Parts: sequence; C-alpha cells; structure tokens
Amino acid sequence: MKILLLKFRNIGDVLLTTPLVKNIKNSYPNALIDFAVNKGTEPMITLNPNLNKIITYDREDIRSLPFLNRIWREIEFVRSFKKENYDLVINLTDGDRGDIISWYSQAPIRVGYKSKKSFFKKGITHEMPDQGLRHTIELALDSIRLLNLPVTEKIVEIFWSKEDEKTVRKKISINDNFAHIHPVSRWQFKCISDSIMAKLIDFIEIELGIKAVITASDDIFEIQKVDSILNQTTSSPINLSGKLSLKQTACLNKKAKFFVGVDTSIMHISASNNVPVFAFFGPSGAFHWGPWDNGLMESEYNKLSGMQTMGMHKVFSEERSCQPCGLDGCNGSKVSDCLMTLDISKIKKDIQEIFLEQNN
Repeated sequence: MKILLLKFRNIGDVLLTTPLVKNIKNSYPNALIDFAVNKGTEPMITLNPNLNKIITYDREDIRSLPFLNRIWREIEFVRSFKKENYDLVINLTDGDRGDIISWYSQAPIRVGYKSKKSFFKKGITHEMPDQGLRHTIELALDSIRLLNLPVTEKIVEIFWSKEDEKTVRKKISINDNFAHIHPVSRWQFKCISDSIMAKLIDFIEIELGIKAVITASDDIFEIQKVDSILNQTTSSPINLSGKLSLKQTACLNKKAKFFVGVDTSIMHISASNNVPVFAFFGPSGAFHWGPWDNGLMESEYNKLSGMQTMGMHKVFSEERSCQPCGLDGCNGSKVSDCLMTLDISKIKKDIQEIFLEQNN
C-alpha cells in the first residue's frame, strides 16, 4: 500500500502530524508512507523510521521565477505525484495546492477539506471536519478516524543523528543541569517583553542556581532580539543563538531540565522530548497549540485563556476578554499587550515548581 500525506504549513504544524504517521503505520505496517511538506519544515520528519520518502515544495525558489517558469514548475510538481500510484492521499492543509495534488493523484481514497472552489469539490472522497476548539493533534488524527482506523497513541516524535549529537557536545560542555530558554519566535507578536525575559533568565541562573542556555534561529530579528534581552541580564547564560540547526536544537533540548519560551516550534519540540515546558501564550490559544504531553491521550487545555496545564507542561496566559484574538499584535502593531505586562512573581513561582519537580 502506498500512502501520501500533504502538510504545506509551518514547522510546528508538521511536527504535530507525527502521531498520525505512527498510527497509520500501526494500522498498515507494510505501507510505504510519503510526506510532502514545505522546504524548511522537513527536519521535523526526516529520520522518522515510519516514513518512506519526504518531498519538499520550495516556495521561495518557485516564487522567484518568472511567471511562466513558475507556472511550469508548479505543474511539474503536481504531475510528479501521479506516477506514484498512491492508494491513499491525506491532505492535512486547507488550500489549493493540496487540493490539486489530491485530485490529480486519482488515488482511490482521498481525505481532505472540502474545497471552496467548485472545480475541486469532487477531489476528495472523505471530508475532514472542522477543528473547533480541539487541539491540532486531533485535527490530523481526524483523517484516520474517517477511515475507521484506530487511534492507539498520541505521541509527538522528532529524530536526530549521531552527528547532531556530536555537534551539540562540541558547542556545550556542561552536564544536564541546565534550562533551555528559547525566548523568540519569528512572529514578533508572540514574544514577551525583553526586560521580563531577562529577569527570568537571571532568576534561573542566580536564584535557582542552574545554567540557562539560550537558542534562536540565525534570522537577524531573532539574533537582535536575543542581544537586547542579554544586554539587560546580570547573569551570564550560554548563548547558542544562530549556532544550531533545528535537529541540533532538539538534541540540546533533550538534555535540559526544563524549557522556557513562547508559542513556537521549539516549544513543541521540547514537549516531544518529554522535557517540561513553561510557555507564554498571548494571541494564540492553548486549546489549539498548547505543548502536548506524550503521556496523555486527551488534551487538558479546556479554557480560552488563563494559566493551564497538561501533564508536565504549563501555559502562562493572562485572562483578558480579548484572548486569544488570533491577531498579529494589537491594532496592527505586531506587539501584543497581553505579553508585555506580566505578573513576574507568579511566573517565577511556576517555573520554580517545575524546577523542584525535576529535582525530586
């Protein structure tokens, strides 16, 4: 049996589909499962033993081409799936590209979202339901529920190589007594204030007495954001910003006592590593995106906002009536007021609880 999964979204979105991959493999042990994703998100699924092939769509490269060349490349990309003769296609993204690929594949079973365009309304055989207030992990698993396949586990997984482990060991020589801090997101409106993050880093280093290790991508905004934070600290955390790949960051995280950060893919990576997460949420809702505890089968994020927990993980959110708004900052500012003025004493208490639980 040949199966194709499609997820043309961001890094964290792709990682949260890994429970689906495992459950499909549990039902069809001999199946060949291919996965098509946007370029740059594939580290979330490379080295996954349950996958046969990973196909990447290079959005930036294609968009840089002249119009006619761009159209031809898009056509070639879609046509490449037809020759694979898939038995089942699951489109996990509500969008034209997945609709077209699913329709053109002519697989006997095609699961996806009902297209808004009449031409592709018959492109699926099984229609995915709306997400509602359910966690994103459940959204992906809906696809096999439609096929009457069992959901036997809900474990998010990421894999890295021995070379990644060697690189991490070269970058950092301390033992496992450290906290992993990822203070940034490429979406500025998800970040808390630099001054509060700086105080939390000092709290971890000075009052809790463990080393803080900072990570960020090599994006100029993220590097500058980390520099601004560290300029306000009195302690001396280890700064690995821009020095690790996604896989290497995952490997580093696995060694940490706990994780502190914002709603971003690294938060989901930490949860997948079973490393306790303390995450800040503002415009986004934990009911959709909260860090998933691999030891549980049901989400425990049952409120729109406010402090919530799921197993070992904690989500810190204010209880404003406007949360979660889903907007990119207040009044188009790219800054979320609900993440700027936070109760730091409450935050410190919650982080200390996680620290003490890890040392008992």
